[in-house]
Amino acid sequence: MDFRDKVFICVAEHLNFTKAASELFISQPAVTKHIKELEEKLGVLLFERKGNKIYLTQAGKLSFEHLKKIRNQYQELEYELSRLQDDYKGILKIGASSTISQYLIPAVMADFHFRYPDIKLDLLNGNSFEMEQKLIQNEIDLALVENESINGKLNYSDFMDDELLAVTGSQSSFAKRKRIQVSELSQIPIALREKGSGTLQVIENQLQIHNVDLNKINVHIHLGSTEAIKNFLLKFNGIALVSERAIQKELLLNSLVILKIDKLEFNRKFRIVQSKSPASKIQKLFINFLSNYNF
Repeated sequence: MDFRDKVFICVAEHLNFTKAASELFISQPAVTKHIKELEEKLGVLLFERKGNKIYLTQAGKLSFEHLKKIRNQYQELEYELSRLQDDYKGILKIGASSTISQYLIPAVMADFHFRYPDIKLDLLNGNSFEMEQKLIQNEIDLALVENESINGKLNYSDFMDDELLAVTGSQSSFAKRKRIQVSELSQIPIALREKGSGTLQVIENQLQIHNVDLNKINVHIHLGSTEAIKNFLLKFNGIALVSERAIQKELLLNSLVILKIDKLEFNRKFRIVQSKSPASKIQKLFINFLSNYNF
């Protein structure tokens, strides 16, 4: 597959030249050059700019769909060839923050193991900061985190969107309200994750954007995991902010209720973190598998 095609796919996925350059480890002018060359080769415009944002043209959308299929076919070819050579053997140590390790990555690892049975996977979990430190100390091969901070010693790339939702126990006095105001956060008891967690960092950053001081909201307790928060909510007359991916079972059982906080949303990205040294073949294999996984 031509590198220009890979550059185009990356830009199309992010709709951002800067993010694509960072993920591909090339300069932004190089990204622009590759896109221009591909447009000249195909004889069409692939992107259009509106204000500060870029969008795929109709030709761009069509090219994106076909090139994704071609990329997948190349990956299948590489896999089949590697099986002939029996190349994919080894150990991959993954570190994942709490939400990802509990609710997201186990299914991915199971499917990866089914496809690559000779690769042994080890999973460590903790909060985002802890996983970054383990990566720096070479205790793991890659990390999957949910925070927004950036450590200059590491490289980051997004692999999934997530949203933190305000929830309360179905028996609490807030369950029938459906909606609360930002100003009420200073009175309503709130359960939050511990310091160092990516979830708490996202909450703090979004509150700051809305000129709300985390120290002035009514934090009743900090707990070390989302599971602990969910169990606590069952007998807690207050609210919590947790990942939408962590509460699917509770919503089906009607044990938790979602509340809308007016004018306040907690959107975030789940991210892959790597050291700045070149990735191994197995690391690249897992990252490609994760990036293309059908969640």
